[in-house]
Amino acid sequence: MQFELTKYFLAEIRSNIEANNSDFISNEIGNLHPADIADIIQHLSLEEGKIIFDLLEEEKAADALVELDEDYQEKFLDNLSIAEIAEQVDQLDSDDAADILGTLTEEEKDEALSQMQDKDLASEVIDLLKYDEDTAGGLMQSEYIQARSNWSVKRCVIELRRQAEDVEQVYTIYVVDDSDVLLGVLSLKRLLFAQPNAHISDLFLSKHIKYVKTNDDNEEVAEIMQKYDLVTIPVVDSLHKLVGRITIDDVLDVIQEEAEKDYQMASGITDNVEATTSIFKNIKSRLPWILIGILGGILSSLILKSYELEISINPILAFFIPLITATGGNVGVQSSAIVVQGLASNDFQFSGILKRVSKELIVGMIIGIICGGLVFIANYFMNSGDMLMGITIGLSIFIVVIIAAIFGTLVPLVLEKIKIDPALATGPFVTTSNDILGLSIYFLIAYLIYQ
Repeated sequence: MQFELTKYFLAEIRSNIEANNSDFISNEIGNLHPADIADIIQHLSLEEGKIIFDLLEEEKAADALVELDEDYQEKFLDNLSIAEIAEQVDQLDSDDAADILGTLTEEEKDEALSQMQDKDLASEVIDLLKYDEDTAGGLMQSEYIQARSNWSVKRCVIELRRQAEDVEQVYTIYVVDDSDVLLGVLSLKRLLFAQPNAHISDLFLSKHIKYVKTNDDNEEVAEIMQKYDLVTIPVVDSLHKLVGRITIDDVLDVIQEEAEKDYQMASGITDNVEATTSIFKNIKSRLPWILIGILGGILSSLILKSYELEISINPILAFFIPLITATGGNVGVQSSAIVVQGLASNDFQFSGILKRVSKELIVGMIIGIICGGLVFIANYFMNSGDMLMGITIGLSIFIVVIIAAIFGTLVPLVLEKIKIDPALATGPFVTTSNDILGLSIYFLIAYLIYQ
């Protein structure tokens, strides 16, 4: 049964914390999943969270610490002594341990490593901390199962039992040579059904093995694992030696972070902003695109000013300005969003730009005809059969939709080509640009028709 955190449950926990009823807290929280415990702690004050944390078993507390949101985790770690941090890190896999220690200062990190009881784990963490956190090396863990190609099945089983003591989840056996160079993979099923005297060299698969290198970007890792439905993927160094593995749970975190980043960029937020982000960072992340929007608004105002005479002659022109800007903006954002999604999932490459634009041109023309026709009919009944106004607004909508669709398609493709995140195109940039283009087209057509 899935745990549901309620206001009543939180109130009950707080009252038992005040009453120092540790038995209640241990019984009610101790048996929950670490992710649920982390959720509870994050809804309490740091002091209350620390009380609950101290009552948990060591392994459960360490797992809950990993599940805390990044910002809250940093604040929570500030409330722990270096000795307490080292004690928790001792209970974790190498990748999680490196993530925790990576948030500390260099001095605190060195002190925590020196106080760890598991020196082998400390050594592995030191190696992992050398890699950038946005690379495969920063994402991988050092715990994995490996077998030598010259082993017999009987020896392999014995060796794997010993190795599995340090590995929480066994998905795949990686086969290496005497120099630890990755040769292939061996499934547990094939090993279990093999004869005891058979050799691993006759059992493992060596063709089309998917792996990543330590310096590969974590987005590339996520794309590979997503494309080939991998639960885990081996990591090799520049000499092709096996140094670690990446599991699906870490990749899901990367996918979520990238999705959140793209969503924020599409909304005009350039940095990762959360509810707990400081006011200064909030302003810094949001202000640039707001200023661009203001600049676009000023340019739109100048366009309106330049056609002031036409508006004064036929004031009805002003009524349709919001319709023009909204339609162009919506079509542009839709087109760019489809392209950005295609680029993210590698559905098409830059070489297909002509095909992509041609398709969007056809879509834009059909949508433009439908929308332009509807607006023409609506204007006919609204303005007592004013045909000139109907033609003006209908033709404007038709042209604006086509241009917005093409513009929304081209911008992310160009940004991708020049190595700028195309998610930037789906936000205020396309909307503001289409406002300016739409108004220019609208009043140019009105000028030509009414002159």
